[in-house]
Amino acid sequence: MRLSLVVPVAAAALVSGTLLHSCGTDAGAGDRGPATQGRAAPAVEQLRVEVVEVLPHDPKAFTQGLEMAGGKLYESTGVSGQSSVRAGPPGRSPAVRADLPAPLFGEGITVMGPTLWQLTWQNGIAVERDARTLAELRRVPYGDEGWGVCHQRQRDRLVTSNGSSRLVFRDPRTLAKTGEVTVSDRGRPVKLLNELECVGDTVYANVWAADRIVRIDADTGTVTADIDAPALLSAAEKRRADVLNGIAAVPGTGQFLLTGKWWPKMFRVAFVPK
Repeated sequence: MRLSLVVPVAAAALVSGTLLHSCGTDAGAGDRGPATQGRAAPAVEQLRVEVVEVLPHDPKAFTQGLEMAGGKLYESTGVSGQSSVRAGPPGRSPAVRADLPAPLFGEGITVMGPTLWQLTWQNGIAVERDARTLAELRRVPYGDEGWGVCHQRQRDRLVTSNGSSRLVFRDPRTLAKTGEVTVSDRGRPVKLLNELECVGDTVYANVWAADRIVRIDADTGTVTADIDAPALLSAAEKRRADVLNGIAAVPGTGQFLLTGKWWPKMFRVAFVPK
């Protein structure tokens, strides 16, 4: 959910507090990935982003979560007093929108059929909403920092991140923790895991403050692909924008939608070999 070092002047006060969060929140800082001594490290595909289509995106949206479901694009945005969740066709004005009252700071979202979950950053709650109207249904205690969340339907579990190197599995009805796994790239933990996207048993994760996405085997935590996503915005656009954050699989295509915080554009992309 974090703010980067390059932000509009108006957000400077917010940045100072958030940078403390980004530097100090890694609950998995002492984690270590599986030992590789005595055996070869698993192969990691090296991929890059190939842009298929450029779509408009609200430059005032501090994107925290992005997901396609039922032909709609759902987006959660952050910043206390500016947080929201919206839904509508990709690249168009949202058809429905619900705002989160201050001091709630919106985070990742995931759709579960008729309902969706929206996390908050440090407010200690998650909000369940009607997926059609976005009306709030209930608030549930959430005993962790909220960053990213996605739903593995086949496993009937949520996968969540908190800015560390861990993915935490949760019951999709109660949000109770059911397990966790440390994410590692050739034996080294990958920290600052942020926005998540579940595709079958695979999880894609934005790495906060980096133009990098990792593809993860959720059973083992092993990174199976490292995806480079640089230079999507021009230099002028970058001066008014924040970090890459927001990844949504486009069902049935093998493609993804990518955007970022305060980005004026969204990109439909394919992940291809370097």
